[in-house]
Formats: sequence, C-alpha cells, structure tokens
Amino acid sequence: MAIRVNPKLIDDLERYGAEDVQKCYHCGNCSAVCPHADEVFVFPRKAMRNLQMGLQSKIEKSLEPWLCYYCGQCSEQCPEGAEPGETMMSLRRWLISRYDFTGLSRLFFRSTKAELAAVILVALLTGIGFFFYGLFNGDIRVYDGANAFLSSSFVHYFDLGLAGVLGFFLAANIFRFWRFTMSKAGGLAIPWWLYIKKIYLLPWHFFTQKRYAECESKRKKGVFMPWLVHLGLMLGYVTMLVLVMLFLHKLQAGPNIDWSVHVFAYLASVGLLIGTIYMLRGRFQKVQVQYQKSHGSDWIFVVLLFFIVMTGILQHVLHRTGFEVAANISYVVHLMAVVPWLMRMPFTKWSHMLYRPLAMYFAGIRKHVLALQKGGARPSWPGQQAA
Repeated sequence: MAIRVNPKLIDDLERYGAEDVQKCYHCGNCSAVCPHADEVFVFPRKAMRNLQMGLQSKIEKSLEPWLCYYCGQCSEQCPEGAEPGETMMSLRRWLISRYDFTGLSRLFFRSTKAELAAVILVALLTGIGFFFYGLFNGDIRVYDGANAFLSSSFVHYFDLGLAGVLGFFLAANIFRFWRFTMSKAGGLAIPWWLYIKKIYLLPWHFFTQKRYAECESKRKKGVFMPWLVHLGLMLGYVTMLVLVMLFLHKLQAGPNIDWSVHVFAYLASVGLLIGTIYMLRGRFQKVQVQYQKSHGSDWIFVVLLFFIVMTGILQHVLHRTGFEVAANISYVVHLMAVVPWLMRMPFTKWSHMLYRPLAMYFAGIRKHVLALQKGGARPSWPGQQAA
C-alpha cells in the first residue's frame, strides 16, 4: 500500500514549537539515553525520522510522543542541537490538534494571541454573567447561606453543566485518540478482553505518574524533583475538582472551617501552589532544558493556574475573616479564571493528564499482542489455548 507523504509537515510543526528537526542525522544518542525507549517504542529517533520523511499518517498512529515525559536528557545529548525533546513536546501539541474535531486546538497552538483572546473573552463573559446573577438573585454582603450573592447550589449546577460540556468534547477527542492509535494502527488484531485485562494500567499511571519518576534512572538519582512537583500538581487539581463537584456546599459554608473537607482543600492548594511556582520559576530561569523554550500555550496554562490558586486562597481568607463583600468580588474574579481554564482543557496542554495514562494503557496492550505474535501465537479468549 502506498504511503502518503506530507513534504510540509516540518514547516507545519514549527507553528507548534518544533525547532531544528532537520539537524538530526540519526546518530541514535537520544534513544540510547532515554530511560523509556525500548525495542517496541523507539523514541525520539523514530519520530524525528518520520518527521523528516513527512510520514504524517505514521505519526498520527504513534504512541511514542505520549510515552515521552521530556526529562530533557535527549536534547542534552544531541551532538547537533536538534532538540529532540522539544520536538516530542511539539508533536504532542500537533497530535492534540489532530484528535480535536473542532479545530480549536489547532487555532490555539498555532496562535498564542488567539488563545489569549479566547481566554479574555470567556473570562469577561463569566465575570459579567456571575456578577449580574448575584446582584439580581442575592446580596453582595452575603457570601453563603440564605440570600448569598453566589449560592453554592447555583455554582454547583453551573459546574455540572460545564462538566457535561467538557465531558462531551473530552470523550470525542479520546475516541479519536483511540481510533488513530489503536483502530488504525494496522497489523495488530486486538481482542476486546485485552482492554479489560490491562485496564489497571490506566489508574496506575494516572495517579502515580510512575514513568515520570523513572526519568532520572540512567543518572542514578534518588528522586526526580520535576516528577514530585508534577505529581503534587496533578493530585492537587484532581482533589480540588472532586471537592468542588461533590462538596461545594461544605467548602463555601462558614466562617467556621469544616475540617472534614478543608483539610483536603488545604493540601491540594499547597500542591498546586508549589507546582505552579516551580513551573514559573523554571520558565523564568531557563536552567532546565525542558523550560528553555516554553510555548505560548505553556505560559497561559501556568500563569492562569497560578492566578486561580491565588484568588482561591484570597476569597477563602476574606470569607473566614468576615470581609463578605470583598470575598464575593474575589469569588467572581476567581471564577473568571476557572471557567476559561477549564474550557481549554480538552483542547490544550492540560489534556496531557488524560492522554498520557491512556497512551501507557494502549502501549501495554500493544506490547502484549506483539509478544504473542513474536512467539508465534495469536491473542485468544481468556481461558482458551492460544493457537
């Protein structure tokens, strides 16, 4: 079957942040130093080769970009300065735009101004909407309880509606991710039961980010600090999401503190605050290789998240100390950052949180099938002897 080539693929990828791909002459140093590359998933070298040859369909079907956590060792070891780590990061942005059927990812990743304009527009609409709802349905001097400016029940139903919309887009994008990488991969007959057998890989990699922890294995360091920060950031976000979705009434009630929920909120806030400060510091100092060439979407992601954390802490302090009007105003400002940040999730960087563990899951399934094929067997039903 003929393989279709896109000669402009490298030029297109430059819009997503890739640089110096043509400098690569395939010495193999990048894959040799990568703690995650193996005989099945050879990266970054394979991706660099496919890019240079314009093999777009092969890249669309690949899992390799998602198996890379950008520890930066490959870029440090590249003798030509081809930046394979940054290329893998750019490929993840490009792949997100391929999974997204709306075209928003493509627009945002190719134009920081367009993404920033969308964030500002949604923020303004959110602020106007919540402020006038509060004026007509509550009292700005009341933060919680009867006649609250923004009642917890109203915000809760708004959250559920927003979650439904985001869930639809995420589900559609995840389906396309599966279709590209598993359904269209070709040459692999994957039985349905294998998806069930390997399902444990999904929560395992989601909640532990174990692959990221192993990034420094070839340097023989005890703890990889970026992994620890990344894990705290992710767990902090997930914890706050669960608390807001299920226990918003308890979070908003006061001024007394309900320690049954607030202890988790405080721990999550600490994780988010440390994580965002660490990421901002890295991007300003540019010492670590993975922070030396930050894309515009990366800046919007971390700055907006930092603003969310700070305004969330501010509104909490103001409410607990009795400054109800100021607490309500800061609450609206907080939501002005939260809503556009959440609405960007299916289309921008934060979707890594789902694609990466899914890639580990799919990679585990692929390896299982390939191992059976190598041994001359076919995937069989559970309990059935393989042919």
